[in-house]
Amino acid sequence: MSSPALIDLVDQLLAGSGPLPIVAAGDPVLRRPAEPVDDRLDRKRLDRLIEAMRETMLAAPGVGLAAPQVGLPLRLAVIEDAAEVSEEIRQARGRVPQPFRVLINPSYEPVGPGRAAFFEGCLSVPGWGAVVTRHANVRLRALDERGRAVDEVFTGWPARIVQHESDHLDGTLYLDRAELRSLSSREAMAGRWAQPTPAAAAEALGFELGDTQEA
Repeated sequence: MSSPALIDLVDQLLAGSGPLPIVAAGDPVLRRPAEPVDDRLDRKRLDRLIEAMRETMLAAPGVGLAAPQVGLPLRLAVIEDAAEVSEEIRQARGRVPQPFRVLINPSYEPVGPGRAAFFEGCLSVPGWGAVVTRHANVRLRALDERGRAVDEVFTGWPARIVQHESDHLDGTLYLDRAELRSLSSREAMAGRWAQPTPAAAAEALGFELGDTQEA
């Protein structure tokens, strides 16, 4: 997308009030590799877009949001997780609070052999969740909102968030990596599969948890 067309699209989104509309699965923008941010947006527009994405993420509510999810083909994502969960879930999933972070042009690589399988959902696939096996630890490289280099290792649930949001920027949805026999409605996830791990769901629904290892 040319810069003028992108700027027009950003301006249209920011012209409204309240959270931005979230694009649902089936929209081509979610299936195309996004473009590097670079100098496509001036500082004022970028700052306003980041704030609008944060507002949208928190209102949804979610723990991450990528620019393609609001219809923008940009390699930009925001993450934030208060991690208001039980101690049992915290221990099982490695879910710890994650402060607000802006990820510009992010990429990740696995650190070590550890892998973990848990239910995931997505704001662009509302009402559903499925078990995804992901790297337990990843090294993230990106820029922050001020253009400063980020080179950091994420573990546990924060590592899962980083992978999920970075995947969006490559046109990948979590369902592409999921065990589809685990696909469950939000009601089933809350009523049947709310345990800290998906072991009970795997046994009842007939799927393997895959090659998971301790981090």
